[in-house]
Formats: sequence, C-alpha cells, structure tokens
Amino acid sequence: MANIVFNVALGRLAQYGDLSAAADSLIAVPFAAAGLPTDATMRDYATLAAVKGGATEQTTLGRKTLANVTVTVDNTNDRVAIDCDDIVWTATSGAAIGAVVICYKPDTASADSAVIPMTKHDVAMTPDGTDYTLKVTDFARTSSAA
Repeated sequence: MANIVFNVALGRLAQYGDLSAAADSLIAVPFAAAGLPTDATMRDYATLAAVKGGATEQTTLGRKTLANVTVTVDNTNDRVAIDCDDIVWTATSGAAIGAVVICYKPDTASADSAVIPMTKHDVAMTPDGTDYTLKVTDFARTSSAA
C-alpha cells in the first residue's frame, strides 16, 4: 500500500482509478534510490515533471502501464480500495530503486507536465538481470471517519 498520497490526488484517487476517459491510464514510474526527497517534500509535487525535478527517474527499467485496475467501494469498512495486477520488470538493470510512483496519465500522448502523481511506494530493489515482481494488493485505500 502507498507510503504517501500526493496532495494533488487527495480525494481524486477513485476518480482517476476508474479510468473513465477514452485514452487514460495509470502508470508506475520507478525512481532511483539515490537522492530521493523526503515524503514531506514529495507529496507537494503536482505533476510527474515536478517529481522528476526533485528525484531521478530510473529509465533503464522503464515505466509500466497498470493492468486490470479495479476500484472497489467497501461500505462495510467505509473505504475505497484501488487495486491492479502485480507489476513485472524483466531482465532488470540500471540504478537501484528507492520508490515507485503511480500516476494518472490523462491521455496516451500526455507530457509529464500533465501526468498527475497519485501515490508513492517505498521499494528497495537493486537490478541484477533477473525479473522483478512488485506485488500489489490495493495500491491505495481511502476512508473517512464518520
């Protein structure tokens, strides 16, 4: 589950997760462990371009489009859960990973300045040529106290 939800995405997670636009998607973007800003700093970034201005994207692994995204309203526990298939990188290489940021991409042609960071997940992984699977169980949950 997420370590932080970016301020710009608070209250919008379920909307973005529903993927209601014609060409929108959720993407996972890996970031190098070296030089990651604090969560307090990161949560204020409003675009993927801003996140990349404060942290280094690990481009060797590449971005992944999330598959089978589901949004579940859980009235019993008063929350919404957003889930997807596990994320797999094959034949990993490049710099060590310290975080994966899941973003809402409004359109396939969206520039990073239009991509909205939703959640940041602490991930400690050193690429070694093998496949790496990031296990996902509800990458985000939101709830309210009544």
